[in-house]
Amino acid sequence: QVHLVESGGGSVQSGGSLRLSCAVSGFTYIDYCMSWFRQAPGQERKMVARIDSDGSTNYADSVKGRFAISLDKDKTTLYLLMNSLKPEDTAMYYCAAGSGEVVASTFLCGGMDYWGKGALVTISS
Repeated sequence: QVHLVESGGGSVQSGGSLRLSCAVSGFTYIDYCMSWFRQAPGQERKMVARIDSDGSTNYADSVKGRFAISLDKDKTTLYLLMNSLKPEDTAMYYCAAGSGEVVASTFLCGGMDYWGKGALVTISS
């Protein structure tokens, strides 16, 4: 059974940094994609960053250059380092994971099948 548990949320002032962690257990896919999503009050849940099993990463335009996603080599902890935080980064942050496949030498993420319960990040101005 796959479990994802976020930690590291909290309150910081604008311009500060936080690192979110997601403890991953029971996830054994060789071809996979893992992501961080966030959902602000009254808004849709949106992808913030994604890392695939081929090592590639993708970021939402709003966080490029400020956030960095990483995964430890054992695939047991997913991280999101957040720098230069802004009040608009305030949201519940969720980690998620899913399987992927390689088609014609191209990695395709099959979507997020597993989700954590979220960690609240609050940025004050």
